[in-house]
This record gives sequence, C-alpha cells and structure tokens, in this order.
Amino acid sequence: MAVSYKDLGLVNTKELFKKATEGKYAIPAFNFNNMEQMQAIVQACVETKSPVILQVSGGARKYANQTLLRYMAQGAVEYAKELGYNIPIVLHLDHGDTFELCQSCIEYGFSSVMIDGSHHSYEENVALTRKVVEYAHKYDVSVEGELGVLAGIEDDVVAEHHTYTQPEEVQDFVSKTGVDSLAISIGTSHGANKFKPDQCTRNAEGILIPPPLRFDILEEIEKKIPGFPIVLHGSSSVPQQYVKTINDNGGNLKDSIGIPEEELRRAAKSAVCKINIDSDGRLAMTASIRENFILHPEWFDPRQYLGPAREELKKLYAHKTVNVLGSAGKA
Repeated sequence: MAVSYKDLGLVNTKELFKKATEGKYAIPAFNFNNMEQMQAIVQACVETKSPVILQVSGGARKYANQTLLRYMAQGAVEYAKELGYNIPIVLHLDHGDTFELCQSCIEYGFSSVMIDGSHHSYEENVALTRKVVEYAHKYDVSVEGELGVLAGIEDDVVAEHHTYTQPEEVQDFVSKTGVDSLAISIGTSHGANKFKPDQCTRNAEGILIPPPLRFDILEEIEKKIPGFPIVLHGSSSVPQQYVKTINDNGGNLKDSIGIPEEELRRAAKSAVCKINIDSDGRLAMTASIRENFILHPEWFDPRQYLGPAREELKKLYAHKTVNVLGSAGKA
C-alpha cells in the first residue's frame, strides 16, 4: 500500500537545494544499508546541525528490505528529535535504473529518486528521465537525473571509463526532462579505487595525488544553467589512515585513491549542492571492525565491534559536514 514520505516526516530536496545553492555549501548524501550506519549518520548530522540525505541504492534496498527501510527512515526522523534537533531528512534512491524501481520507491515513502539513464543514448535518457519526473512530481517527489558517466564500481553500477558531461547538452536536458537536480561527470569516480597509480603524481611525502577535477566543465555548466542544483557522485576521499588500518589487520586493499577533500570543498562552494559519499563510510567501519577483531579476539557479540564502528563512522561524517561540505549549522 502506497505511503507518502510526508507521513513519515521526511522532506524532498527542493527547498534544501535552494538554500544550499544560495549559501555555498553542499548537502551530504550518505549511503546506508543497516541500522548502525543510519544511527551514525543521524547522530553526526544532529550533532553538527546539518541537513542530510539518507541515500539507498537498489542493492541496499534489496539487502535491507523495502518495508524495513520505510520504517528505518521514519525512525531516523524520530531519532533526530530524540537526540535534540529536528534536522531535515531526505530519503533518496541512488542510481535508480528503471521507471519501475523509481515508482516502487515513491510508493514506499521515498521523498527523492534518481533515475540514471546515462548509459542509454541521449534521446533514451531524456525520455526515461521525463517519464520518471512526470510520475514523481504528482507526489511532490524530487528527481535527480544524470548526464555523463562515472568510471568505477558501486553496487550494480559498473563503468570502465569516464564520459565527461557535455556542457552544451545540459540546458536542453533540463528543459526537456523537468528534473530538479543534475548529476554530472567532472572526474569523480565510484568505489575506493577511483584512479590507477599511473594516473596520479606523488607529493613530497610520497602520497599519490589524483588528477584534479574538471572545474572548467563545471563552470561551463553553471553558465548554461545558472543556479540549477548540481550533484557530484563518487566523492569519497578514501582516507589513507583507514586503508592502512584495514591492511595492517588482515585486509588487502590495493591502490585505494580518492578525491582530495579540498577539491570537494571547492565544489561545494559552487552550484554543487549535493555530494555523495559511500566508500569512506565503508572504509571507516571496516577499519574499526578489523582492528577490534585483532585487539579483542575473544569478542563475539556484534554489539562489541559494531558499536565502535558506528562511533568511528559518526566522527567521519561529522568531519565531512563541518570541514568538507560546509553544511554544519544549516539545518
């Protein structure tokens, strides 16, 4: 039976993006799959008074169950109030690939959906996106589209090469589809292995520095659609302390390279008003769990190792809202 996101206490992205664009900051879009991740996100954003987008991929929806997700989102709203601050919370479908998936999410209480038609031809992308927009807007649900392709792997989304967004297409795409925000490709990438070492340079400390984001493309897009909400996917920074902790405690992560946080901060001061972060959270939790399995081989109660992992994730996301996205204090 269909439920409205408004009955769950959620909001869509329209007003949040308007404020973010005017205020030169970005709303965090943090992916979650389970209770501990959701708790950490809400704790961090209440603590820093940041609005937040709870983001769910198609794979995460299968994992967590569509009905449970609905009540987890409603629980997140009530949990924030219990923690002392009623922050705006969006429930967003990340990388929806079919009209049917977007429709189902809307019926299950999502307040925002992404339809990713970027792997289709331009004309097919426009037609699919417009179909989703026409349905979603009947229920006041906001829609994110995508132009350009990000390399990397995230759940069921796999691409070997970047296809940068063509600035000359954005005005036509936005006009024909009616989308509320647009995900673009300017050099970010999905997953923890965003770049190969031979694509990077080394600084004085021997740390690999990835190629810079294509801010020239972003600036051209801003000229074409001034004030329109822009989204960056694949924006994890892959903190090397987590990679080291994982590898020091039995892990085997190779060539894990992310987007420098100073570049994301620059993007957040532009028309980019939503920045997606998933891999960093996975790394933080895995690092904590691996370390504690070595330090405490006698532990077998999941609360013993998931509790510290949740705390580490909260610290990471609080840092992101304050120092990277600029969304702290904007709730």
